[in-house]
Amino acid sequence: LDIQVTILNVNDNSPVLKQTNITAVVPEDTKVNAIVVPREDVSASDADPDTIYYELTTIVTGTDGYFAIKGVNNPEIYLQKALDYEKFNLTTLVLYARDRPVGSLELTNTATATINIYIEQADTKPPWFLPCTFINTDKSICISSRYTGTVNIYEVSTEPLILEPGPIYAIDPDYLLNEKIVYSIVGGDPDKVFSVDADTGNLTMNKEATSLDSYLLQVMATQVNNIQKYSIASVEIKVVSKNNHPPYFKTRIYNGTVFAGLDPRSFVFQAGDPSTPLMITAEDDDFPNV
Repeated sequence: LDIQVTILNVNDNSPVLKQTNITAVVPEDTKVNAIVVPREDVSASDADPDTIYYELTTIVTGTDGYFAIKGVNNPEIYLQKALDYEKFNLTTLVLYARDRPVGSLELTNTATATINIYIEQADTKPPWFLPCTFINTDKSICISSRYTGTVNIYEVSTEPLILEPGPIYAIDPDYLLNEKIVYSIVGGDPDKVFSVDADTGNLTMNKEATSLDSYLLQVMATQVNNIQKYSIASVEIKVVSKNNHPPYFKTRIYNGTVFAGLDPRSFVFQAGDPSTPLMITAEDDDFPNV
């Protein structure tokens, strides 16, 4: 008697993921479409064997849409949207591995893996001059106003100039990196009247201003580690006439001599010295050299 026995394969094994807890560190400036978790780290096996169907979800509010898998049968995880450390620096993904398609009415076995993604801040932003005003809702762009100050004509200030709305100062908005910033004047001062301290940003004078024209300086803040990360601020310096003292005559009384019969507009001579015209002079301590 021959008896044939047919053994039917039933779906009695669950998919097995190589790792069920995965941690990945992703730099903020990672390019879109770059692989962040390779396929071999998130692939599942099935002893039955069945085709494995994958699904990726995000469980941290506000971080969905950034990461995705290559396909329903390819669990390789890639970056789908550009990252911004200011928006979030950590998210948690859940990868499902099933032996039946989503929505199947057949018995389905499922395995899951938790994937923690840490965003690493990158050097993505140029320096910001302060104070500045954000011009977008996610606060990724901050625009500073013009710095202003005054100097007296024919006078060299020995102290750093006082500016409004404050001293020249810039920061690295990638605050965890906080790269060193240096300052320089790159325009608006052809006569080299002013200098800026490379480390502090203090603005000082090299020599006196000799005209009442204003200076519109261009000051650059540059990251030491990357000169392509820079910003430019405008600094307007107005040159004004010093006016702390009123003018005064050198003497209160002037004595002169005139001769009868002279034509109009003839000179008045000094009393006692008929050969020297009478000179009436005034001085102003604000202008000692004039």
